[in-house]
Amino acid sequence: MSSLFDSRYLTRNILIAMALGGALGSVLNLVGTDGRVIGFLVRDVFPLIGSIFVRSLQLLVVPLVLLSLACGTAALDDVRKLGRIGAKTVAFYLGTTAIAIAIAIGLALIFQPGRGFNLPYDTDFAISESPPLTEVILNIFPRNPFEAMAEGNMLQVIVFAILFGIAMCLSGAPGKRVLAIANDLNDVVLKLVVILMLAAPFGVFALVARTFAQEGFSAIIALGKYFFLVLLALAIHAFVTYGVLLKIFSGLSIGRFYKQMRRVQLFAFSTASSNATLPLSLENAEHNLGVKPSIASFTIPLGATINMDGTAIMQGIATVFIAEALNIEIGVSGYLMVILTATLASIGTAGVPGVGLVMLAMVFQQVGLPVAAIGVIIGVDRLLDMARTAVNVTGDSVVSMIVAKSEGEFSQAVFDADEPQWEERT
Repeated sequence: MSSLFDSRYLTRNILIAMALGGALGSVLNLVGTDGRVIGFLVRDVFPLIGSIFVRSLQLLVVPLVLLSLACGTAALDDVRKLGRIGAKTVAFYLGTTAIAIAIAIGLALIFQPGRGFNLPYDTDFAISESPPLTEVILNIFPRNPFEAMAEGNMLQVIVFAILFGIAMCLSGAPGKRVLAIANDLNDVVLKLVVILMLAAPFGVFALVARTFAQEGFSAIIALGKYFFLVLLALAIHAFVTYGVLLKIFSGLSIGRFYKQMRRVQLFAFSTASSNATLPLSLENAEHNLGVKPSIASFTIPLGATINMDGTAIMQGIATVFIAEALNIEIGVSGYLMVILTATLASIGTAGVPGVGLVMLAMVFQQVGLPVAAIGVIIGVDRLLDMARTAVNVTGDSVVSMIVAKSEGEFSQAVFDADEPQWEERT
């Protein structure tokens, strides 16, 4: 029983919780959720437990991003270095997103998931319009940092944290005193992450059980070719693309990296939320992957906000799938437009709720597909969203390691250690 609350066994406990939750949810789906007791479990108990756990981590996101990013920026001691790191990070995030959607379109054109698909799409499906580009750019810059933090607008929080970190860096002795306090506060928040993660298996169990109880396998059977093709593309990108990039640009062990990433990937899969996973991703990058806080505190929050490789893969396959199902010819120029639109949209719609569907609607509009056709894939999107999130957080960590290695802000000893290395922030 003591191992249930031991952080050393957290990965094992999350795996067990996922398996038990999936099994129970599948059984409940087969039995039916109309009964009073089962309905109470699926509609009330599981969502309550899962939501409490996810909220307990989401409450840490804003203070963690603000403190980590401000401290990391101030610790650089050179504003020019921040610009160099930012350029590298954004370039890698955009590059991996373009690769992801290219892989997706290539696989979709080979396997043709939409051929023979005759289910009509839901013409009543509607999605909120995406804001114009000028509004998106303007909304990156906060009018009131406290309003941005209260609303959870992460791009605005990131901008304020960077500016505050630069101010600390340029303020001499007063800046160093404030930085020391901020570092202490950040260490306390990170410790709170560790404490809350002890409850992760219970939250994961509830979230997975609810998902499988509600979705079941009926939607997967109807959209099986599309569903498994998206999973295949996600797997290729997660284990081949990222592995190759990590080896080429850092020379680090691919197997070691994935071993150190297991806990984060499992948690991202179970919650389907990059924001909820952010505290764990940041803690893992610093204490398991060897990325120094000055880099991790910048690249991980930024990646959780703008890096959407998994979503880009879904967009590429969904575009081909719907085009084939409706017998609409897009052509080479259309697919190139899909790659460009989805890559740029990964940043442009970062602050919009329901970002995956908004981005897909933008792509459909660009190539002349009916936006209402998105209703076809909604049935399996929740399950695929879990896998997409795991891919997204993996990409955040890969880019963080590459940037850290190139800047000399990487600890090989931490990366090679079997147990987390709790070093002092530098």
